[in-house]
Amino acid sequence: MSIFDGFERKHEYLICVDSDGCVMDTMNCKHFHCFGPCMVAEWGLEEWKEEILDRWNVINLFSMTRGINRFKGLAMALKEIDGKYKKIAGVDALAQWADTAPALSNDAVSKAAEAAQGDAKLVLQKALSWSKAVNAAIVELPEAMFDAAGGAYMKISIGKGNLTMDELIYMINRYKPFF
Repeated sequence: MSIFDGFERKHEYLICVDSDGCVMDTMNCKHFHCFGPCMVAEWGLEEWKEEILDRWNVINLFSMTRGINRFKGLAMALKEIDGKYKKIAGVDALAQWADTAPALSNDAVSKAAEAAQGDAKLVLQKALSWSKAVNAAIVELPEAMFDAAGGAYMKISIGKGNLTMDELIYMINRYKPFF
């Protein structure tokens, strides 16, 4: 069963808008409250939290790489962290995977971790754990953040493999009063 099973075509064309940061500024709250902090927690970087979160936000929000795929942004940030703050075991393997993988999703990183060994396996498993923690944190964002966007925003990233159907259904039920 698909969420689109009940969709009834009413017009000749369907126009879709990726509102994640383009139409509404929804990226900042997710990166400030979810992506960066979950990376700090997953890799035990609390000692350098402020500086690392600043760099995370530059990479993902305030530079030409704004909107970069989550795993590419993670690899970039961890490479910097590895060189400046703390050694990150397997970071080169993560960067290589992010640069060459045909798909960048939770499913893809899970499969890559299953096939990897040693530090590569560890870093890919941690990347998956981080990505899942990010999704959970996004689901738990306060309703006020959705209301602030006029109730018009819900991140649907099933196609990217970053959100499960269960998470989507939970979000729809939680935030349906805003739609």
